[in-house]
Amino acid sequence: MSLKEEILDLLQKDREFRYAVAGLIGLEEILRRHDRHEEELVKLRQETIKILEEQAKLREEQTRLGEEQVKLREEQVRLREEQIRLREEQIRLREDMNRGFMLIERHITALGARWGVMSEEAFREGIKGLIEKEFGFKVEKLILYDKDGSVYGHPSQVDIDIAVHDEKIILIEVKSYARPSDVSIFMKKAQLYKELERKEPSKLIIVTPYAEDKALEVARNLGIEIYTKL
Repeated sequence: MSLKEEILDLLQKDREFRYAVAGLIGLEEILRRHDRHEEELVKLRQETIKILEEQAKLREEQTRLGEEQVKLREEQVRLREEQIRLREEQIRLREDMNRGFMLIERHITALGARWGVMSEEAFREGIKGLIEKEFGFKVEKLILYDKDGSVYGHPSQVDIDIAVHDEKIILIEVKSYARPSDVSIFMKKAQLYKELERKEPSKLIIVTPYAEDKALEVARNLGIEIYTKL
């Protein structure tokens, strides 16, 4: 009889042997299941560690975003404060200039009345002197070379009166009598200044005792302020 036949015979006839074999088979299955559970526990721990790492990264990202939001809010507050400061400076500059020009309006009228016995240059210097006295800043003459002839239609030197007040650039044109053509030429001078000096003037101002209605209209359209005693 072969070993296989003997084992089968014992299983049929010997109850204890049959129970022993069954116990061994059950133990092997338990051990296999245990091994599978161990593998699943290892995978579960690995997945848990991965989830915890991702959560940590997410918290770091949320913290970073929160810090960026704080910085953004701080920058917005700073920009608002800067805008308020600039508006206040503009208002103050406007008030200073209005107050100054109110003080010199009577002088402009007086100089205009004397125009018949004054030269153009003397009149200009008189007005610039009043502006310097009332505003407290120096009006200087800047000479630019207009090689393309954009101002007068041919290459030439161009004189521009310029004043700097609180880091703001003001271009000033003093005329004994302002015509529409004078306003247009002044705008061309300002454009030449911006092109050559690469600076943006804060204000363009014409000071004159007399201005034609059309000159006032052209100035309004071009954003040029005319100060005169009308």
